Amino acid sequence: MPTKRQLPTARLRRLAREMRRLRSEAGLTREEIAASTAINQATLYRLEYAKGRPQKRTLLTLLKEYGVEESQREAILALSSQADEQGWLRPYHADLPDELVGYISFESEARSVRNYESLFIPGLLQTEDYARAVIRGVLPTVTAMEVEQRVQARIERQSVFEKDQPLELWAIVDEAALRRVVGNPKIMAEQLDHLVKVAAEPHVTLQVIPFGGGAHPGMLGGFVVMDFPDPDDPQLAYTETASGELFLEADEDIRRCGQSFDHLRALALSPGHSASLITSMARELV
Repeated sequence: MPTKRQLPTARLRRLAREMRRLRSEAGLTREEIAASTAINQATLYRLEYAKGRPQKRTLLTLLKEYGVEESQREAILALSSQADEQGWLRPYHADLPDELVGYISFESEARSVRNYESLFIPGLLQTEDYARAVIRGVLPTVTAMEVEQRVQARIERQSVFEKDQPLELWAIVDEAALRRVVGNPKIMAEQLDHLVKVAAEPHVTLQVIPFGGGAHPGMLGGFVVMDFPDPDDPQLAYTETASGELFLEADEDIRRCGQSFDHLRALALSPGHSASLITSMARELV
């Protein structure tokens, strides 16, 4: 039986950040903690960087070492007990890449997502046929079963719009992503019509950067910035590169992504003009 993976959640990140803060305020290094508690440095590193949820006895030992008062200790223990709750998890997710499952986890907990894409329709706005065609095109060596698993995961992600507090999505798409015919003209026309329909929802804002907009920061590649409901949960950025997917947590990286998104938002067509442009593109395909 495969080993159960510790999958990331916003609460696990919050716990990790809190444990780093407590150790820092206590003026202790990981080496000193390892020497005084017999908790090895690898375990401490995993705990402080959300690589795993600590056992209760380990957490209690550390909180005592850091001089944490009882009321705060109980709050941290409660946070730890909830750190790996994942109501979004499906059995077949075990077969998906860790980076993809991690992304799904964070997205399911986010309050808002800012997403820029230069070559693809954003995943939360894709139709099933478009998703299937784009996954087959981008990953030509995966099996038919793997394609269907990824398609199912992508469509299920869109349930974030059906929650009592729907995810707020602000998506900016380069015109190139809309002009590229993925699958065939019929699939692409249906995808464009779907974009216009979804963009009319109050929790979705969609803008297009036209070819006439010239060079812009988004030409470096797509990225996502997530905000979470609890103010104690730090923002998270995500980007995909030729060498793999990256989660960005450093303040400077997140600030840079936020500034780029603001620049793109100012450069893009208004939501109304964007919808008109997408509608005209769909008509050209039928």
